[in-house]
Parts: sequence; structure tokens; C-alpha cells
Amino acid sequence: MKKIGRLGVWVAADVLGKSEIVELAQGVERLGFDTLWYPEAIGYETFCYGGFALANSNRLRVASGIANIYARDAVASIAGHDSLNNLYDGRFILGLGVSHLPMVQGFRGHDYGRPVPTMRAYLDAMERTELIINKPERNIVLAALGPKMTALAGERTNGAHSYLVTPEHTARARAILGPNKWLCVEQKVCLTTNAAQAREVAAQVLALYLPWPNYSNNWLSLGFTKDDVAGRGSDRFLDAMVASGNAAAIRARLQAHFDAGADHVCVQPLTPDGSRGVDWKALEAVAGL
Repeated sequence: MKKIGRLGVWVAADVLGKSEIVELAQGVERLGFDTLWYPEAIGYETFCYGGFALANSNRLRVASGIANIYARDAVASIAGHDSLNNLYDGRFILGLGVSHLPMVQGFRGHDYGRPVPTMRAYLDAMERTELIINKPERNIVLAALGPKMTALAGERTNGAHSYLVTPEHTARARAILGPNKWLCVEQKVCLTTNAAQAREVAAQVLALYLPWPNYSNNWLSLGFTKDDVAGRGSDRFLDAMVASGNAAAIRARLQAHFDAGADHVCVQPLTPDGSRGVDWKALEAVAGL
């Protein structure tokens, strides 16, 4: 299993146009980040976007974070993984996840199965698939918050990708995964010393996630209260989810994840004005950590 670099960048690409995606991939590569992560929701199809980002970079790894297993069968997923890794020198990481009930039943019209058994069966089907193209080294991680999915990630894949978590969760996940599996942790950052401004940005971004049980149950398990995750979220909760302040403060939060056992931190740079662009100043501030 190849070693993954310390820092990546996580950007929701659905709001970006063609030239902006090229600028993103090339800019992230130029700053020395290891991996560009992106979600799959209601926009770009995961393998199409991944291939385009790979084609417009030279060394950068590109990772789905995550590809929704309800969007395609297991054969299509492993064919996409193997195709991109054959064509782009092993630079694609397939992050897989069960997504969330509203995205699966409401948006896609599928029945939402029990997460861990459903993912286990999907991985079984991927492993049974035999393609006629070269079988590259598998670069697969699972989106994992709870202990059972994290354990499955360590048992069956390169490791876990955790989203909207704290360093305390990172330590818990590392204990489950053991020492030799990837732990790729997403961390939102907002480069501003105006705490009220940072919390407003955090509240706007987190409004999408607060109603979803997968996240709220995980936050409660980390010691947040129901009051913390009610409404727009308490200041304590917002500060925990989005690291803000000057460059040193943000780098300290990223380092806290490394100290807790993360191999790789995926930095999601939120703009202080709340716009949907990429905050390059924030990325420049943490590059090379």
C-alpha cells in the first residue's frame, strides 16, 4: 500500500465551471498538496470529474470523497477505479460511502439499506469482479464515522475518510483502524480572526448537515449536546467544526488531527465572506505543514 501525503484539499466542485476546475487542480498541485478530494451529490458524476481533474494535473492524486454506492453497481465502481488508475499512473483514490437517507431515497429513489451490511456486500461484489484490463493496486477508502464502519474500512480497504469530525474522533478512529491503515480526515477552515464572521460562515455551511442523523449521532457520541446541534448550532459546536483564526491557529488545528493519529488531513477552505469560491490564501497559509 502506497503512503499517502500529509495534506489534501477538499472542495465541493459542483459549483465550479470547466476553467475553474482546471485552475483548482493545477493550483492545488502547485502548492504541493498531495490529494484533491471532492464529493458526489447532485452535480458532477464522480468518475467523469475525477478523470478531468487527473487529466489536468501531473502528480496530484484525486480522490472521491465520497462516491455514493447507490449511484452505480459494484462492477461499475471497480471498473471506474481500475480505468482511472490504469490511465493516470495510480493517482486515483476511490472513496466509497453509503451517503445519507435523503440523498438515497429522496433524490435517487433507492431503498436505504443498513449501512454496514450494505457496504460489506458491495465490497464483496467488487472483489468478485474480474475485468480484462490490468488490475492496478487498489486505492480504496470508506467514508466512516461510527466504529462499525471504521472497523470495516480497516478490514477491507486502505482505510477511512472521516468528515465533519474533531481530533477526539480522529483518535478514536485510529484506535479502531490500528497503525497501518490510512486515516484521511476532513477539516473545514476559515482564515479570519473575526470569530463572529467565521461562525456565520460555519452556520451557513453546516445547515445542510445538521438534520442528518449520521452526523448528529456522531456529534452526540463526541460529547456535544442536543442543544449544541440544535438550530444553527452553538458557538462551541461551530468552532469545533470550522477552524478559524490566523494561519497559526488553523495550522494548530490541523496538527491536532495529526497528533491524534491522522495520516492525511483534507483541508476544506471556506471563504470569510461566505462566497462559494476557493480561498487560496487559506491554502497558502497551511501548505507545507
